[in-house]
Amino acid sequence: MNIVTPTESIARHAGKLLAAAGLHGHQYALGAIVAATALASPAPVTVLTSDPEDLGVLCGPGVRVIRV
Repeated sequence: MNIVTPTESIARHAGKLLAAAGLHGHQYALGAIVAATALASPAPVTVLTSDPEDLGVLCGPGVRVIRV
């Protein structure tokens, strides 16, 4: 398991992901940070979440998203 501290670059990427997905508001901010971090990580990447729909949209096909 890797623990990653979000950087300014990750935050900027998260903002771009939100804009591209047409999502806005604080309820999507954390998911966007998770997605941007996952996309910046070396493959293969799996994200566990209770909200796979939003993360699936934000991550795209390059990240495996699993409902827990």
